[in-house]
Amino acid sequence: MPYNFDSVPSRRRDPIIWNKWMHYPPDTLPLWVADADFPTAPQIQHALHKQIEHGVLGYELPKKPFMEIIAARMKRLYDWEVDPKWIVYTAGVNNGYNIAARVLCSPKKGYLIQTPVYNEFLETEEKTGARQRVARLEKKVEGNRIRYKVGFEAFEREVKKCGMFLLCHPHNPVGKIYSSAELTRMAEICIEHGVTIVSDEIHSELLLGGATFTPLAKMSPEIEAHTITLVSASKAFNVAGLACAFAIIPDEKLRKKFIAAANGMSFEISTPGLTAARVAYSGTADAWLTALRRYLTGNRDFIVEYVEKNLPGARVTKPDATYLIWLDFSEYKLQPSPYEFFFKEAKVAFNDGGKFGKGNEQFVRLNFGATRKTVEEGLRRINRALSNRP
Repeated sequence: MPYNFDSVPSRRRDPIIWNKWMHYPPDTLPLWVADADFPTAPQIQHALHKQIEHGVLGYELPKKPFMEIIAARMKRLYDWEVDPKWIVYTAGVNNGYNIAARVLCSPKKGYLIQTPVYNEFLETEEKTGARQRVARLEKKVEGNRIRYKVGFEAFEREVKKCGMFLLCHPHNPVGKIYSSAELTRMAEICIEHGVTIVSDEIHSELLLGGATFTPLAKMSPEIEAHTITLVSASKAFNVAGLACAFAIIPDEKLRKKFIAAANGMSFEISTPGLTAARVAYSGTADAWLTALRRYLTGNRDFIVEYVEKNLPGARVTKPDATYLIWLDFSEYKLQPSPYEFFFKEAKVAFNDGGKFGKGNEQFVRLNFGATRKTVEEGLRRINRALSNRP
């Protein structure tokens, strides 16, 4: 079945409901917040239509057969043997790691992040009271290409002060899939210092090109026992608004603590979200996902090539996964920041790099989960704005 990602519905449809297209003026292209412009898979749409036609949208919770579907997907994709009883539902991945912070952190034991990183990771400190520790990823520049690696000296120095290491894998915003060696070494350090790893793997099925992915917990039984893995269909299948995610927690004592903390927060999930997740994890919509990955890979490659040919002062990542790309405009010295410059002069809204941690103020994050036409127009606008500077 062919899928057309070059045609998307307008999201400027309801003036009293917020979405990323309604946040900025109509003349501004919104290449920012991490949801895609594409309709979700038709297989998911069909299941949701059937649910609406049934007419009842009451409380529903996943039972063991539902968790078996998720476990079967972990086995099929990664050869990871997950016991269905390890799986706990949660309203979202963000919800999941904030619950984990309440369980694992204390006034003396904070949580570690690796910046630049998803802005919500930084906000966990304010939301939970857990003290934030930072081990910056080390940036490597090769021509106009950027890549990042783990700085293990800083990692070990900071993680020993923590109760939780919050890992973003695949990484948002740099799109990095960590190597087996990096994952294993980070996990070994955490285990040595009694630190539990919470791995946000929400982008794990948005693989680009020939990239492959292995969950951290799959690396070894010992690592598995010290890891909470957070997954959701929300990014890969573009159903983020349906509020449904899952935590895979092999350690029974930790799982019970997680559930107890979650119950104290009125722990509920979306009924349509469960329907979407069931279809996604069953594999019914995998052909759609394969086509989406191919389209996103084309968008990624187009951006990298465009930057190399037309924006000589810019540097760019080439993400292994996600529909997010990280752009460095430091050489242009844009004031007051690239985010504000492009918003004003190019009418393009990116995510402000400064929101992803200190030292990233000259970066922006671009969301290429959009039609090629939209991506091309955004790049032309920024090129024109840079060319028109005095």
